[in-house]
Amino acid sequence: MPRNLGRRLGRSDRSQLAIWFWELDRVLLAMIMMLIAIGLIAVQAASPATARRLSTATETLSPLYFFYRQLGWVIVSLGFMFVVSMLPKREARRLAIIMACIFFVLLALVPIFGNAVNGSKRWIGYGIGIQPSEFLKPAYAVTMGWIISLRVKDPSLPVLKLTAAITACIAVLLMRQPDLGQTIMFIGIWFTLMLLAGLPMQVVGLGVGAGAVGMTLAYFFYPVATQRINGWLFGAGEYDHVMFAHKTLTGGGLIGTGPGLGVHKFNLPEAHTDYIFSVIGEEFGLLACAAIALVYFAIIVRICMRLLDERDLFTILAVTGLTAQLGGQAFINIAVNLQLFPSKGMTLPFISYGGSSMIALGIGAGLLLSLTRRNPFEDRSLLGSDWKN
Repeated sequence: MPRNLGRRLGRSDRSQLAIWFWELDRVLLAMIMMLIAIGLIAVQAASPATARRLSTATETLSPLYFFYRQLGWVIVSLGFMFVVSMLPKREARRLAIIMACIFFVLLALVPIFGNAVNGSKRWIGYGIGIQPSEFLKPAYAVTMGWIISLRVKDPSLPVLKLTAAITACIAVLLMRQPDLGQTIMFIGIWFTLMLLAGLPMQVVGLGVGAGAVGMTLAYFFYPVATQRINGWLFGAGEYDHVMFAHKTLTGGGLIGTGPGLGVHKFNLPEAHTDYIFSVIGEEFGLLACAAIALVYFAIIVRICMRLLDERDLFTILAVTGLTAQLGGQAFINIAVNLQLFPSKGMTLPFISYGGSSMIALGIGAGLLLSLTRRNPFEDRSLLGSDWKN
């Protein structure tokens, strides 16, 4: 029996589980699991503040209500992540394309059948609602990578116009919800992929200029953008969330007040989601916040190193899109908590509380782990030799 156990997952074991284990980027998986563990601790710290805020005269929520729910979402998310990470590259791509089609349709149905929460209609379904835009993000990143990679086989394909049209449709649907933060995320993913694919500098300049004009027009003619930017600049009304977040973030100094001892977190409107980074700062200190930022940075560096010897253009584009989604979302959330950006209503990946967001992140991480799997015995020294095959 000990000899048989020793052979399991060994290099001589050719079972599907053993192949998955040796091809998987276990360092990347460990860092993702680290973020999830940090997230559970952070949600436990933030749960009492949100539970008190949402309790009513007839119903009092348990202080750890959101922690227990998050624990359930994490278990479901990990299941999706490991199952998706076991898919071969072709099947992972097929899953992403199917998901993109399904959740694009659901996103289009949100204005008709969606449920309004806090003034925004972003969820669809009854009982357990889902947020289609969260699931669409990872699927969109992989699908856009696949479409752009087709240009290698057929340079006449109008991938720029096609991907721009798809992104514009998604942006319009998101702005109707309204969801300015997710709109910026989708456009940012698309722009990153087009830059990597060799977008002409003239088009890059036009894109940057169009973005600046678009944000200016949004400020004057899009009420949500006006309120959030005014709240960031002048501390206007109910959108003065960023000021509370910054005060909470710096309230614990370098080492924090200690777990459960934070007081400023009770003033935050969404302590367990959008502003959980500030709760971490108050109770665990700015050093803990810096460590979390370094983990995100390490994940991005690890993925870039993984792509250095990659030969498949689709893989490079798809993984870059997924990385842009993860890194961009983390950057925006942290910047909002640092009072560098207006409030965007965007969660901190793997750390903030959430059902749809957590499961979607699990699927996205599974796609990332699947697409970065490597045969440890394969010679990958011929970088780019088969891009045109």
